Amino acid sequence: MTEAVAIREKHDGALDGGAGVRLWLRLLSCTMAIEKDVQRRLGRQGATLARFDVLAALDREGDGMTMGALSRALLVSNGNVTQLVQKLARDGLVAIAPSPSDRRASIVRLTPRGRTEFDGLAAAHQDWIDGLLAAMDAESRETLYQALGALKRSIAKGQQLGS
Repeated sequence: MTEAVAIREKHDGALDGGAGVRLWLRLLSCTMAIEKDVQRRLGRQGATLARFDVLAALDREGDGMTMGALSRALLVSNGNVTQLVQKLARDGLVAIAPSPSDRRASIVRLTPRGRTEFDGLAAAHQDWIDGLLAAMDAESRETLYQALGALKRSIAKGQQLGS
């Protein structure tokens, strides 16, 4: 049995003065550790996180998306999305067609091959995340989920006050 390696945190993870910043740093270190692990595993599958994100967004929108909607959903520039979508189209994973309602726009959809590839990656991704969280019992996961929901609401409220 191998010993778990601790994820390094700034300030040794102490939650005293500056508690908000320390909490944010802990969230950030966990997020970065998970993302790095997922990126490494996707790389072994011949994929990237960006590629996975595009396929996931298209999977959620079964009727396809315009390039603009896709870039907004992924929070990236139109240029970045265009390059990635063109590569996915060359690989046969997405189809690009003119929008019937706006000749300036293109609709991007998963191809059957793209859906099959995404389904396999999504199942593997679920298993990877479950494995990373396996040492937490169900009650701890639920408590964390609820606490993160409260955090999202707090952030939204703080953004409204700060506007």
